[in-house]
Amino acid sequence: MNAETPSVATRAALYLRVSTARQAEHDVSIPDQKRQGEAYCLSRGYQLIDTYVEPGATATNDRRPEFQRMIEAGTTKPAPFDIVVVHSFSRFFRDHFELEFYVRKLAKNGVKLVSITQEMGDDPMHVMMRQIMALFDEYQSKENGKHVMRALKENARQGFWNGALPPIGYRIVAAEQRGAKTKKKLEIDPLHADTVRLIYRLALEGNGTSGPMGVKAIVSHLNARRIFTRDGGRWGIGQLHRILTRRTYIGEHEFNKRSKTKELKPISEIVTVPVPPLIDLETFNAVQAHLKARNPKVTPPRVVSGPTLLTGICFCAKCGGAMTIRTGKGGRYRYYTCSIKARQGETGCSGRSIPMEKLDSIVASHIEDRLLQPDRLEEVLASVLDRRHERAERRQEHIGELNRRAAETDLRLKRLYDAIESGVADLSDPALKDRITGLKALRDQAQVDAERAQAMLESSGNRAVTPATVRRFADVARQRIRLDGGGYRRDHLRAFAQRVEVGEAEVRIMGSKGELLRTLTAVYSGKSAAIGVPSLGLKWRSGRDSNPRYRFPSMTV
Repeated sequence: MNAETPSVATRAALYLRVSTARQAEHDVSIPDQKRQGEAYCLSRGYQLIDTYVEPGATATNDRRPEFQRMIEAGTTKPAPFDIVVVHSFSRFFRDHFELEFYVRKLAKNGVKLVSITQEMGDDPMHVMMRQIMALFDEYQSKENGKHVMRALKENARQGFWNGALPPIGYRIVAAEQRGAKTKKKLEIDPLHADTVRLIYRLALEGNGTSGPMGVKAIVSHLNARRIFTRDGGRWGIGQLHRILTRRTYIGEHEFNKRSKTKELKPISEIVTVPVPPLIDLETFNAVQAHLKARNPKVTPPRVVSGPTLLTGICFCAKCGGAMTIRTGKGGRYRYYTCSIKARQGETGCSGRSIPMEKLDSIVASHIEDRLLQPDRLEEVLASVLDRRHERAERRQEHIGELNRRAAETDLRLKRLYDAIESGVADLSDPALKDRITGLKALRDQAQVDAERAQAMLESSGNRAVTPATVRRFADVARQRIRLDGGGYRRDHLRAFAQRVEVGEAEVRIMGSKGELLRTLTAVYSGKSAAIGVPSLGLKWRSGRDSNPRYRFPSMTV
């Protein structure tokens, strides 16, 4: 890095960079850097070999494609150039350690770094000055970042969007004009909002033939039915899990939640931006509880098979632990006992034990005598039916809007075709071709979404639940829940009760209204009333690590 006049044979490479895509779009800084760099090389007799342009990339790290391409060329033997010319050292790097690392890496191959505005020599004094300037550049970068983040947080507090890609189901719209800046907000995107609602419905209620679905099952369901992502791709597990856990969909978008290293920031640093909700809070919380219950890191797999009636759904009301079977008198007596109390004694939990036959009888009799009565069933199902009716009306309105959008887009396409036929528009114009392609994509997407919404509406079933239907369902369910020998059908009972909590003085029986309505529909159509008991499918497979050898088989769930 010297200011001496080099020989004519000195070959140079220009490296040009701006920090943001907005700066690149304005197309001011990079042309100016290029003009000064070319003039600098010409005045000193450098032979300009190549130019590396990095539009919209930060200099705080080396994750820059053109930068890496330049470094790769500068470290090959022989190098295609002798010096790298930058406008200032901050264009090359804004981290003093990384700057010195790459300067020395290039120097080992005989390539020097030259700054147009900060000319330095190779003696120790100039090296020290370059390092000091690099420290100032790094400090300035961090200070600028701090001020930018402060402005972004204030913008978010006022309810405006800061320019990132919006979550699926939303789109960015102009909200107000403040001087030369256009403030933007999020609004619900009718083209993709229904997909988000479908995902939550599948997670909570299933697809009509099964119970609540897990993340993998939802991914398979969407991809199998060609319900693609916003960009037309296939769904992935991580992407769908983020949708199910993102508070944006209940109207609370969290800005500045994670750092650049993806670590969660303190709550004091997070700004909640109000947005139009797509999902109601009750549904969101129910889905979170469902995800937590299925998470093996939080809740270990439960025993869901066995001869007992309430295995896997019976819990201690005091500590929340599972109730397991304990025997007495050589197996003649069987009890449901809190597993924590059984393992740890009274210090772990003081919950009670209850004879198995007694608890089975209490639960089954309560379901028979209280729930499976026509009046009670109508009362329980009323709210679910009302919500389904409201959803059906909203979906019908959405279908109409999609059909109108498709028709309007088709009409605009016909106008363009008429203009081409009359000679007003030139078909060879690239902008016209892009416009036609965009309109076709918009029309096709609206038609596909309308067909999908209509199929969902039809699959949800519009058959009215009449008093006669409820009475028939109650009679059939009471018959099927009983065995000829006086016992109970385990799978049929679980169609109505998904959790039983045993307290000191009471037993709480909990179930899903959605599951109850689905069971009613199954009985009405002549199918089984059972919802199906979850199971753990154990598969044996050989494991592989980075070495090309087999290990002992490992069990995966």
